[in-house]
Amino acid sequence: MGALLAAGAAQAQQTANHPDPQDEPIVADSPKPFPDGDPTADGKVSSSASGTVTEQALVVQTIPGMPPVPDIHNIYSEASGPDKLSPVVAHDLERIYVPNLRGNSVSVIDPKTYKVVDTFPVGRSPQHVVPSWDLRTLWVTNNSEGHTDGSLTPIDPLTGKPGKAVAVDDPYNMYFTPDGQNAIVVAEAHRRLDFRDPHSMALKSSVEAPLCEGINHAAFSADGRYAIFTCEFGRYLAKVDTVNRTLLGMLKLSKGGMPQDVLAAPDGHKFYVADMHADGVFIIDGDSFKETGFIPTGLGTHGLYPSRDAKLIYVANRGSHMVHGPRHSKGSVSVVDVATDKVLKTWPIPGGGSPDMGNVSADGKMLWLSGRFDDVVYAIDTQTGAMKIIPVGAEPHGLTVWPQPGRYSIGHTGIMR
Repeated sequence: MGALLAAGAAQAQQTANHPDPQDEPIVADSPKPFPDGDPTADGKVSSSASGTVTEQALVVQTIPGMPPVPDIHNIYSEASGPDKLSPVVAHDLERIYVPNLRGNSVSVIDPKTYKVVDTFPVGRSPQHVVPSWDLRTLWVTNNSEGHTDGSLTPIDPLTGKPGKAVAVDDPYNMYFTPDGQNAIVVAEAHRRLDFRDPHSMALKSSVEAPLCEGINHAAFSADGRYAIFTCEFGRYLAKVDTVNRTLLGMLKLSKGGMPQDVLAAPDGHKFYVADMHADGVFIIDGDSFKETGFIPTGLGTHGLYPSRDAKLIYVANRGSHMVHGPRHSKGSVSVVDVATDKVLKTWPIPGGGSPDMGNVSADGKMLWLSGRFDDVVYAIDTQTGAMKIIPVGAEPHGLTVWPQPGRYSIGHTGIMR
C-alpha cells in the first residue's frame, strides 16, 4: 500500500508539471478497510468464515481514535436533534455567529429574538466560524486575503466573547480529522493543507495540491480515511489521504468550473459538490473518485447543509456567477431529497438576495444563511420557506449556529457527527 500511495503522489506531482492535464482522474486506490469488499456500502448481508453477518452486526471500520459510526446508513445519526446535544455544550449560549468579511468583525444574533446582540472586531477578512472537534472553541478564520497577517480568533461559546488571536498562515477555512488529532487549515492562496495541533495550532505537516487553485471546502468519508476538497478556481476536486497526509489524486469536473461546498451523503461514500458556474450539484462516488450524476438547482449554487434527519439537503443558490456580487440577485434555496437526488422545492429570496453559507438550528426548524452581498442573514423556516431578514455587517460569510447536536465537529460551519 505504501508503494501505491507513493505512486499516486508521484503521479500527482507529474501532473502538476503539465498545465493541461487530461480530464481523467489522477488517482491511486484509497486504503481499503475491507480487502474483500466493503459490506457497509450497501448494507446487505455478507458472508464470513463463521457464517453470515447480519446488517445489524456490520460496522464501519474507522481510523484509530475516531468515534464509532452507530448507523452505517447515516453518518449524521448522532446529530439528529436536540436530544443529541452533548453534555459538553449544555451551558453554551444559543447564538448565531456571523463573520463579516469586509467588516473585519463578527455579528452575534440571538436566535430567539432575531436581533444582533453583539458585534466585536476580529482579524482581517474573517471567512468562517468553525466549531472545534471537541466543541469547546469556535474559531474565526481570518485569512487576510493576500496579506501576511492571517489569524484564528477563538470564541468562548459559554460567554460568546472572543479571546486572543493565534497567528496562522492563510486560514481560509478549517476542518478537523475525525479522530480529533489534527486541525486542517485550508491555506487557499497557497494551494495547501496545513495539518496542525487542534489546540495550539502548531504546524505538524503540509499537503501540497498544486492543481487545486482556490482550495477551500471539504467533506470526509464514513471511515475518516480520506477527504475530498474543492478547488474553487480550477474545476477540480482533490482527494486527500487523511491518515498518511498525502494527495491521492485530482478529478476534473465535466462542466461548470467553480466547485464550492462539498457534503458527504449519509452513507459516507457518495459526495455532493455545489458548483457556482454549473448551477447545480455534482454527485461523486468518493471511493472510486468518479463523477456519477448532476442535480440542477439554481443560479450560482454554493452551500450544502443536511437536514437534522439527513433525508434532505438544503442548497444555497447565491443567485449569480460573480465572485463579488451583485446585490439583490436571483438567490434561492433548493431542497433536495437524498433518496432520489431530486429537487423537491425551491424558495426564492424575497426581493432578491445572495444566500451563501450557514447551518441548521439544533431542532432542524430553521435554516440560517448569510446573505453575502446584501449584508444580511436569512432565517428560513424549513417547513414553509418563510424568511426573516436580519441586517449584519459588511459581506457576511460562513456563519455558524451554536450549539449544534453531535459528538464532535469536523469543522467548516459545524458539520457534526
